[in-house]
Amino acid sequence: MTRPGAMWRNWGRSAAVRPQRMEFPRTVGAVARAVTAAKQRGMPVKAVGAGHSFTGIAVAPGVLLDLTDLTGLVSVDVDRGHATFLAGTRLHQIPRLLAPYGLAMENLGDIDRQSISGAISTGTHGTGVRFGGLATQVVAASLIVGDGEMLRVDEEENADLLPAVALGLGALGVLVDVTIRCVPAFQLHAVERPESLDEVRGELHRRAAEADHFEFYWFPHTDKAMTKTNTRLPESAPRRPIGAIGAWVDDTLVGGVLHQAACGVARAVPATVPTITRASVRLWGDREFTDASHRVFATARAVRFREMEYALPAAAVGDAFDQVRALIEERGWRVSFPIEVRFAAADDRWLSTAYGRDSAYIAVHRYWREDPSEYFEAVEQIMLTHGGRPHWGKMHTLGVSQLRDRYPHFDDFVALRDRLDPERLFGNRYLSRVLGD
Repeated sequence: MTRPGAMWRNWGRSAAVRPQRMEFPRTVGAVARAVTAAKQRGMPVKAVGAGHSFTGIAVAPGVLLDLTDLTGLVSVDVDRGHATFLAGTRLHQIPRLLAPYGLAMENLGDIDRQSISGAISTGTHGTGVRFGGLATQVVAASLIVGDGEMLRVDEEENADLLPAVALGLGALGVLVDVTIRCVPAFQLHAVERPESLDEVRGELHRRAAEADHFEFYWFPHTDKAMTKTNTRLPESAPRRPIGAIGAWVDDTLVGGVLHQAACGVARAVPATVPTITRASVRLWGDREFTDASHRVFATARAVRFREMEYALPAAAVGDAFDQVRALIEERGWRVSFPIEVRFAAADDRWLSTAYGRDSAYIAVHRYWREDPSEYFEAVEQIMLTHGGRPHWGKMHTLGVSQLRDRYPHFDDFVALRDRLDPERLFGNRYLSRVLGD
């Protein structure tokens, strides 16, 4: 299916484009034909998933390949725990597809609206000091490269390319399927509660080390940390989910309707922000429940926002957080969205923000109708002084000269890009900025 001239926008409304051509391939063959045709026309081509990146990484001024229809489970190897999905499959669809086999994804982020290919290609991650980002779960992949042919990367073919292809920024080709290393289905016991920010800050590394999955977020202008501690349990453990009414109150009423209204008021009258954030602390994040892993990891995000997130060496996260907290106070900013702190294990994916080092993440947000520039750029300077690496799918200002020194395999990745896409068929302005022309 082809559609000319339609406008594409990302979820955060921070990027938009009117491509020359939009296509909706339903098969791997259709992707290959679209790439070949784009090359013959001299038009760049980009695949897009759910549009949940805040950067311009998916902006496609030439041919936009919307992978919405390229979805589903291709195969499962139950003995090995490997499951192969078509690239456009949304994360929230995967639990249903894996359920008949008693499998689950090992870890997830806190949003599950992304496509599997988009999530791994931008470095999406969850939290947990013993768990890597989603790209670390990838054991094989297939992509259509610049000559229109399929490149298979697995343990038997091109195995040395997996650390690059599993987190490839969309720069190496169009992913058409992804094989994930799964685990037996499990439950999570979740404890979410407000605690003293100073106490959590003082115990931060112990709390992260002792929990399977720990994170906290802090509403500026309050002295509370909203903590989330998830403990992994077998699938057979008693399940005590949040009731339907409780879930509606938390996710729809408080997390959606009231938060949307609060953001509107805060934007119109910034002086109300401290009162609003203190009220938010009283309303949110005080519950305990046990449910299937995917229902605990992911949360609904009804209010649009924009986000910047940096990965730091884990040991530096406390000092960096303290500096951000002091910065907001010094500048007198009124910030209505929380700051989030998460953790991840070191990994071997060449462009992973956690490559070669145990990492912690600090994420800052702004309501989508507010200009985040001054706030984000000031926080970014703090992150850079601590060796920060920006999340590829979230807002940042860095270019190739700054990024090269932060990734030991940066030049190896660029060399592979030169080999697989010498004509930059899959390039765009964002990739030129972060990888070079």
